[in-house]
Amino acid sequence: MKILYFGGQKSGKTSVASLKALELSKNKKPYYVATYDNSYNDSSMQDRINKHLEDRVDEFLTIEEAKDLVKVIEDNNTYLIDCISMWLFNNLQLDELSLKEQLITICKTKANIVFVLNDVSCGVIPFDSESRKFVDFSGLIGQELVKLCDEVYEVKYSIPKRLK
Repeated sequence: MKILYFGGQKSGKTSVASLKALELSKNKKPYYVATYDNSYNDSSMQDRINKHLEDRVDEFLTIEEAKDLVKVIEDNNTYLIDCISMWLFNNLQLDELSLKEQLITICKTKANIVFVLNDVSCGVIPFDSESRKFVDFSGLIGQELVKLCDEVYEVKYSIPKRLK
């Protein structure tokens, strides 16, 4: 199964995606693929990371991979990738096709993958080119994930609504 959960900031995406990953993993611990590149010395992000670590400490095996998802996804396992938005941010130097190819490759595996994506599509068009590229790529990558996934859920206030 390939499943996408998307929603706004603090919408509850990770919580509902975690429950789905645990449900899919059967008798094995699922992997939590943490994509945040923790090299920015951002204390508030470190607080978020610590909370996520505490929330999953007994239920998931953690893999930290900021850029190359292909090298960590293997058949016959379950993965929660949290989150595609951070992975995308870390890979903005790549072109759209390279990003899509990475997702297509991992979706061909015989692994359960639960994706988390921040929905940034309802804001204004950013003035600076890098922010604009991030927002554009978020929408384009989101569209690709919708095609690749078996199920798609929008999450608001921890309530998932199935769209596909």
